[in-house]
Amino acid sequence: MKRILAVMGTALSLCAGANASAADIKIGEINSYSGLPAFTEPYKKGWEMAVDEINAAGGIHGNKLVVISKDDGGKPGDAITAANELVSKDGVVMISGSFFSNIGLAVSSFAQQKKIFYLAGEPLTDAMTWSKGNDYTFRLRPSNYVQAAMLATEAAKLPAKRWATIAPNYEYGQSAVAVFKELLKKARPDVEFVAEQWPPQGKIDAGSVAQAIEAAKPEAILNVTFGADLVKLVREGTTRGLFKDRSVVSFLTGEPEYLDPLKGDTPTGWIVTGYPWDKVTIAEHKAFLDAYQKRYNDYPRLGSVVGYTLIKSAAAILNKAKSTDTDALIAAAKGISVDSPFGPITYRAADHQSTLGAFVGKTALVDGKGTMVDFKYESGADFLPSEADAAKMRP
Repeated sequence: MKRILAVMGTALSLCAGANASAADIKIGEINSYSGLPAFTEPYKKGWEMAVDEINAAGGIHGNKLVVISKDDGGKPGDAITAANELVSKDGVVMISGSFFSNIGLAVSSFAQQKKIFYLAGEPLTDAMTWSKGNDYTFRLRPSNYVQAAMLATEAAKLPAKRWATIAPNYEYGQSAVAVFKELLKKARPDVEFVAEQWPPQGKIDAGSVAQAIEAAKPEAILNVTFGADLVKLVREGTTRGLFKDRSVVSFLTGEPEYLDPLKGDTPTGWIVTGYPWDKVTIAEHKAFLDAYQKRYNDYPRLGSVVGYTLIKSAAAILNKAKSTDTDALIAAAKGISVDSPFGPITYRAADHQSTLGAFVGKTALVDGKGTMVDFKYESGADFLPSEADAAKMRP
């Protein structure tokens, strides 16, 4: 089905294409701007920098790239409304973005129904590219499976046998806990999970959660909370001695978006995935870091990397396709290699998952601020199942 350029649509305040012309190539972008500014503000800076770099280099086959961005308010229904407007009114040739996994799944379903290309950035649930994957959806970030595999490898080295889990009670948290359990038990059949806490996302009662976990007397804890919930959990748990003499393994906690708000309360020695922006020695990252700091007089967060790489990926797909036809975009995206601040990545043909990786290390407190130490960059390609096996997990 042809996704030819339409007349200029009306954009929201976040629109980067208020002066778009009929010759421009327009990409729709949807995210939870009002719901999670700690991530989405740096994320927006990242994709805006990418757009300017792409257009300064000649755009897409000489045409200007325009991103029309909308806020989903953290609600799947609002995301679908935004997607409908982007396709029917704004004439975009693809949709991109999303943060929360339940919203990503909703937009993915929309893309399949409307036959529009969707390049997901942040949603981490494995269902995006496996059990609920479809021809129209591709994903940038390393999935729950990949990050769980990285963390489980480190967790299996711990002497702990009794584990407890704390995770937000929605698709992302449920998926992360399930796959971590599976992978850790595979590596260490002797472990058992003795307690689970499922606080509602954004509404954690940290005191009650800490009390319930403490009562189970685990030797180690898996944490999947993030944002304000993480801050509350760390402070309440520290006050109650929950983390004393216990190992903690934690998704995402090493990302500056989530470390920075903790400040001096940052726990030390947690095994985490994250982004030690000031210590990365990858050559491509230095160029990205220098450009970002020059433009914004600020340091990048992981959201900055995601936003930047997302739009760079979209441009690479458009350039390779030499068309805005949806089928041509899908064909171009399968197996495409894209440069990222963490080095080259590939969008696998079998499951549409990119091989972008993550940094795995430990939290530390340096000069009153949280950071990552003893870290290494792990490529997603080293932890994903084979493409043949992944293909069997898709509908």
